[in-house]
Amino acid sequence: MDELRQQQATAPSVADEVSTKTSRRRFFGKAATAVVAAPIAGFPMIAVAQSPVVLKIQGGWGPNEIFTEMAQQYVTRVNEMAGGRMRLEYLPTGAVVKTFEIMDAVSKGVLDGGHHVSGYWYGKTKVASLFGTGPVSGATPEIGLSWIHAGGGQQLWDKLVAKMNLNVVGFFAFPMPSQPLGWFKNPPPKTAAALKGFKYRTIGLAADLLQEMGMAVAQLPGGEIVPAMQRGVIDAFEFNNPTADLRFGAQDVAKYYSMGSYHQAQEFFEIIFNKDKFNALAPELKAILKYGAEAANTANIALAHDQYSKDLQELIVKHKVQVSRTSKDVYQGQLKAWDVVTAKLEKEVDMFKEVNDSFKAWSRRVGFYHFTNEADYKMAFEHVQKIKLPT
Repeated sequence: MDELRQQQATAPSVADEVSTKTSRRRFFGKAATAVVAAPIAGFPMIAVAQSPVVLKIQGGWGPNEIFTEMAQQYVTRVNEMAGGRMRLEYLPTGAVVKTFEIMDAVSKGVLDGGHHVSGYWYGKTKVASLFGTGPVSGATPEIGLSWIHAGGGQQLWDKLVAKMNLNVVGFFAFPMPSQPLGWFKNPPPKTAAALKGFKYRTIGLAADLLQEMGMAVAQLPGGEIVPAMQRGVIDAFEFNNPTADLRFGAQDVAKYYSMGSYHQAQEFFEIIFNKDKFNALAPELKAILKYGAEAANTANIALAHDQYSKDLQELIVKHKVQVSRTSKDVYQGQLKAWDVVTAKLEKEVDMFKEVNDSFKAWSRRVGFYHFTNEADYKMAFEHVQKIKLPT
């Protein structure tokens, strides 16, 4: 009997068992919480990955163009910085819409984004061309891009697209070197007067400027230039740079290349996104799209310096292209024509004067510093390299 009492005294009660089970549940609950919290302490976490936000962005460039490589540099940087949370998918021009339709397609949400130049929607308002395909304001392309970032240009662009009811946000990259006057079947004219009557391809405000000089201008996408030259629709043209020109076969339809011009002396890439889709992103993803343009800017410049210089030599050596500098008389004629064009458009086109005045004010201050301080790099090049540059 004493033994039975002793067993009963040492056996766990029902209350004890309930308490033990409760304690176990608490322990495992805390353990589970600790597992979730473990990454904070530096331990890896096993989790189900969320699907990334995918944005389809179409460029204004063909699959083999140098500008497609530059667009891909932007896409690569964005995708790597996004860490799997967002992914840009790049499409060449024509994949969804034509080149000059990109702005509308992005605004309407047909495309999530676009990579082109503002001159490609110049048909909506000529002010657009001041944001990257405008002629001259006394500045370099680098000073022009700094106006976008620090001189009020971005805010004016935002105001313009709002006035045009375009549902987009946009960023800018790559201050392109001034574009050559272009390709001619015969030695290029040395005077402004001699350009009259030429059937010539360009885009944007350059068309207004050259028409004022007496040229007959056709605004064509890059892919239509060589066929137009072959059919005689045009007899001279520019596109952008030695690499782009070489790749689409400019050297097959013309052998005279006049380098330098004011007609498109400042151009940048315009990278746009549908505003609703952009605003739906997390703040850090918005920042990646914005600052990715600045990151791509450096990569674009490096690629341009490498490829443009190589391909200019190929044009000269392999394809026997005759390279010359655009004459001073042509430059002076362009400046006079631009004065006429701007005076007219400032009266006729809403916001043209506001944007142009802002650009000129920035260029006046920054350009004064730049040109006062700038070393004579051409003199140094000819001395060090023992090469006389084309005239």
